[in-house]
Amino acid sequence: MIPILDLQKQYEEIRQQTEQEVLKVLSSGRYILGENVKKFEENFAQYCSTGRAIGLASGTDALHIALRALDIGPADEVITVAFTFFATTEAISYVGAKPVFADINPKTFNLDIDELEKKITPKTKAIIPVHLYGQPVDMDPVVELAKKHDLFVIEDCAQAVGSAYKGKKVGSIGDAGCFSFFPTKNLGAAGDGGMLTTNSNYIAERVASLRNHGSHIRYYHTEVGLNSRLDELQAAILNVKLPHIDRWNSQRKEAAYYYNDLLKEYPDIATPVEMDDTDCVYHQYTVKIPQRDKVHEILKENGVMSMIYYPVPIHLQEAYSRLDLREGYLPNTEKVTRQVLSLPIFPEITREQQQKVANELIKAIETISVKS
Repeated sequence: MIPILDLQKQYEEIRQQTEQEVLKVLSSGRYILGENVKKFEENFAQYCSTGRAIGLASGTDALHIALRALDIGPADEVITVAFTFFATTEAISYVGAKPVFADINPKTFNLDIDELEKKITPKTKAIIPVHLYGQPVDMDPVVELAKKHDLFVIEDCAQAVGSAYKGKKVGSIGDAGCFSFFPTKNLGAAGDGGMLTTNSNYIAERVASLRNHGSHIRYYHTEVGLNSRLDELQAAILNVKLPHIDRWNSQRKEAAYYYNDLLKEYPDIATPVEMDDTDCVYHQYTVKIPQRDKVHEILKENGVMSMIYYPVPIHLQEAYSRLDLREGYLPNTEKVTRQVLSLPIFPEITREQQQKVANELIKAIETISVKS
């Protein structure tokens, strides 16, 4: 079986250094907000070209705390997309705000700028563009609209560490950038972890307080916060991995371009589209195909894992039934959820593995076409 991701291969490459750093943490007796977290925050801020980076317990918490730090609450609306992982809107609900969904560009899978502008109301307080699959959103018009309407921009960078828009790393463009270090991410920890980046000292200090029970000084609390601290073990592992991320991302891109070559002669397979002036890091290699569900099953039967990210858009999830948004509300979003399939991609994937994936995908589509 060709896996969608192979973390064991990555671990073998960095095993010795990783285990050394983990043992150092264990023997130090300092497990919360120690030198490893401080070092990783500094390194990650430098990597993203931001003034500050604050380590958090997860990417979900990064989004939640970003909204808290910007005083977004029950009277407010936050515009985002419904074609994303549930955490994007979950964080909006945590602060009591209302998620408002804009449709996507079906080629890039990202926020459609024209649709975004239609959703802005006097209640709108922020925009959360999602850099899905590692492809940056077209950020210039997002920022321009935000300035025009006095809105905050919180980048959801959970799948896009290392990607860039017009030479700027994602997470450095809006008011805040929110990253996940879930193990399957391009830069993954050995458990949950997250980061918030910003060029605002005010936001950074507020986030640093909120992650630690609303406290900067032990036992003195200026507000009710959360327990959301990136721990020392995860920071130690991420410090080992960070110097490798650009190479790993480059290997992902090479794999993506090889898939493009293997699949370019097949009109039924729509391969990913990269925007001009962007650097996509291919967290996922996602194609659009007919009869997606059948193809998904045939691939599995023939030794190829694939994943559907995401089968049900958020506006049609039961959890948001109270918004009373019906089928047809976001036509592009709803259509792609029936078409998308993510193929195996990771830095260590071999060309032989990719050839098998491509061949099995083509055979599956042709088999279904003949039967139809």
